Amino acid sequence: MKKSRNFGNAYKAIAMVTFMLMFSFSGCIGEGSDKNDNLIDVNDQGQIDSLVVAFEVKDTYTNIDDNPQKFADYLEDKLNAPVTLYPVDGEGAAIEALRFGHADLAFMDGGSAWIGWQQYGLEVLASETKPDGRHWYGARAVVRAGSDIAEAHLDNDNYTDPFATFQGKTPCHTGWLKSAGMLLPMGYLIGNGYANVIGDPNTVESMRNTIYAFFNEDASIPEVGDTYYSYKGALRCLSEERGDIAFVADTTVDYYCVDRVDSNSWCLDESEYVELPLFGRAPGHPVMYNPITMSEEKASIVKKVLLEMEDDDVGEEILDDIINSPRGIVDVGTTEDHLGTYSSAIRNIPGIQAYYGGKYDINTSVSPTKNPIIIAYEVRDTYENIDANPQLLADRLAKKLNVTVELYDVSSEGAIIEALRFGHADIGFMDGGAAWVGWKEYGLQALAADLKPDGRSWYGAQAYVRADSDMAQAFLDDDETTDPFALFEGKTSCHTGWLKSAGMLLPMGYLIGNGYAEVVGDPDDVASLRSTIYNFFNEDASIPESGDFYYSYEGALRCLSEERGDIAFIADTTYDYNCVQKQRNWCLENEDGSSGYVALPLFGKAPSHPVMYNPDTMDMYTRAAILTALMDMNGEEWIDEGSGYCYNSLTRDVDSEISPNMCGDSILDEVLNTGGLIAVNTQEHMGSYSDSISNVPGIAAYYEGKYDI
Repeated sequence: MKKSRNFGNAYKAIAMVTFMLMFSFSGCIGEGSDKNDNLIDVNDQGQIDSLVVAFEVKDTYTNIDDNPQKFADYLEDKLNAPVTLYPVDGEGAAIEALRFGHADLAFMDGGSAWIGWQQYGLEVLASETKPDGRHWYGARAVVRAGSDIAEAHLDNDNYTDPFATFQGKTPCHTGWLKSAGMLLPMGYLIGNGYANVIGDPNTVESMRNTIYAFFNEDASIPEVGDTYYSYKGALRCLSEERGDIAFVADTTVDYYCVDRVDSNSWCLDESEYVELPLFGRAPGHPVMYNPITMSEEKASIVKKVLLEMEDDDVGEEILDDIINSPRGIVDVGTTEDHLGTYSSAIRNIPGIQAYYGGKYDINTSVSPTKNPIIIAYEVRDTYENIDANPQLLADRLAKKLNVTVELYDVSSEGAIIEALRFGHADIGFMDGGAAWVGWKEYGLQALAADLKPDGRSWYGAQAYVRADSDMAQAFLDDDETTDPFALFEGKTSCHTGWLKSAGMLLPMGYLIGNGYAEVVGDPDDVASLRSTIYNFFNEDASIPESGDFYYSYEGALRCLSEERGDIAFIADTTYDYNCVQKQRNWCLENEDGSSGYVALPLFGKAPSHPVMYNPDTMDMYTRAAILTALMDMNGEEWIDEGSGYCYNSLTRDVDSEISPNMCGDSILDEVLNTGGLIAVNTQEHMGSYSDSISNVPGIAAYYEGKYDI
């Protein structure tokens, strides 16, 4: 924005609100200049009958140059046709003026232009430009060099994703509902499945809860005047370690901490900042029109005059002082070209259309769900247990969502991935390995996950060693220089089986990824893992087949107990189940009755079965509706009173119109084989699993072959 030259120019901004109408006028029509000789004659560019421009009119103008009639006169002269002004009192009125044909043109900010496009089919004719000559600015995250986020961005590893590491960090926003500082980054994170909407998807206030849930409750969302408000404030928030991530414009670091570093003592050295890829582009204020009421020929003629303003002295003056676009008005292609990435992000903001509707006093409506919704699920011809038929799940969701819900028959985990990948299905239930491949190879995301019998959505992968071993002593001695994992080398390992998650993939991925073990053989062939194990441990390593004496979690712990090996790689529940609850006779016990084992820290978490979806084919409203419906089933219980009814202890709802096997408790138990579901996002659910197994040689190719994709 160009700064006003005098007090009178303070009134130039039109509709001075967060998303303001940047359309005001001054200057005077004077004698032509030499530049006018270069303009195409109106007879060569075609002729229009008239033009109406929507703008805000004031009763009086302190500065005569502010009178918008000057711009109308300019256009009338260039178009050789009558140009009149249609008074409006805000962005909403400008949208309505174009919508109902009362005006032909209006300059709008990105928010109002987007809502006009999405709701009423308004189109972009051209756009103002920024001081650097662009007709957009980028929204991006800046982090401190050396942070885990920065390292994930710079390591050239396709399996590490800097945006996935945002969860739990403290963000520095520029303010509430600011484009680059909140709407674009949060829309990107929600739209791509990193974050799930918390609360009503039709209420913009849900954005605050979403931010607190995905990041943390220390998130900086400053008000006007706060120290950390605006682009400058957000970057300062990061620099002073108030937060971990600054959401700013793509020019912010250069503007404040390179070009003006002497004026900002809080700036870190330029090398201390790492800029992540753009979330999207916030558009310059476009000139909007309604293609239904304004012909293509007329639009083309008007556009030509607007584009040529910078070639004319009077036009330059108006661009500089009135439209606040000193670098001219430019052709930006189609509406999709100009608003596309902005639209892709902010359409995922909960309640954004309703928010704009209230802000601009226009009617907005949203369709909260797709119809039909399709679930990828293996369907059998007959069911011995009729309560296990997945059609019950589909029917229950259809009743909750008030849309049709269909089943898409699949025969394998790979078929589920393909169904989601190509849009044949909207959600699918799959195991951790398939979900990981779908996530890393095809961008699928997790919406929810089932719960284990202990109420967790994961189980830990852990090493157990004998209490009298050097590894146990290294762990218990409170000496940071002794590392129990470093002492694994040369020992004999007890695995649960070949390529088992807790028994092999997670511990070996951890040891390889952290530099303890070196891959031996072809890094793209999973068979190299066997050679890697033998090389790091020894050739007596126990890698049993199904049915072998030391196979499974129980077998691996017994392998350790009977001194067949030195380390057992098992789940974190294995000891309690076998040696506390079941009291196996081979379990080790000290003389004082305490455990004869020492459990080392977790290598990672193996995820329970997630509900996966494709963020490219399912919108935020649909996801939020499905998630709410799934979570509601957790509270449903069939009550055998009278003729019976399904009671929801969470919502207090009663449904007496369904059968017992359509109530949530039955569907969870019989169809989904779980005690409940929990809302998750992908990084939260599979992050530590991915961190480990992505280091296993050839694991992605192995899974793709296993799942036939």
